[in-house]
Amino acid sequence: MPPSAWARADVSGAAHVDVDGDLTVLPTSPADAPADAQIDAGPPPLSQRGPRRILVAGSSGSGKTTLARRIGVTLDIPHVELDALFHGPGWTRLPDFEEQVRLLVAQPAWVTEWQYTQARPLLARSADLLVWLDLPRAVVMRQVVARTVSRRLRRTQLWNGNVEGPLWRAVVRRDSIIRWAWRTHHQARELVRGLAAQRPDLPIVRLTSHAQVAAWVEQLTAGTQDPQAGS
Repeated sequence: MPPSAWARADVSGAAHVDVDGDLTVLPTSPADAPADAQIDAGPPPLSQRGPRRILVAGSSGSGKTTLARRIGVTLDIPHVELDALFHGPGWTRLPDFEEQVRLLVAQPAWVTEWQYTQARPLLARSADLLVWLDLPRAVVMRQVVARTVSRRLRRTQLWNGNVEGPLWRAVVRRDSIIRWAWRTHHQARELVRGLAAQRPDLPIVRLTSHAQVAAWVEQLTAGTQDPQAGS
């Protein structure tokens, strides 16, 4: 297997591909398999067609949109922010959300976040790569708190003119993004494991730290460069 090839590794422990591209086959029996196989992969070789329909999974606040945007720029494919399709004015759900998702997955190339119960099955059926941001809960909570405070203080306009509510709501309301991120952090792991079982053909890249994210994006960038450029 070429070091730069995309790798498929089962979340339960079928294979492990380090960021540097070395492949290690792990035990396949339940008794010997590790509880969590780390899945990291390098970019596709230039001679092969790389993934063009890419999902970024992770808990709320893990940085899905930021990474999806970077992937889109690097691979020159459109990034569609799923929150923009979902949220209408006043934080209402847009009535044509599912139809917009269907239109998205019908396109030949896209990168987006793997979220929303109604959208996940539609996205998963068409994806040819899933990148999983499996960051520690403490890291995610620091990020989501900082993001929420910054958006509120700056009165940042989000989708369809929405802005973050008063900060006290983020602390006391059960449905606030901060409390939601804490309460649901574990669910991404369960969802990815379920998808791995349903789509054994789907490559999955698991990134567990910012350093791994940076290294993977660097490899992705290197894999898109023309080796003849500048020669």
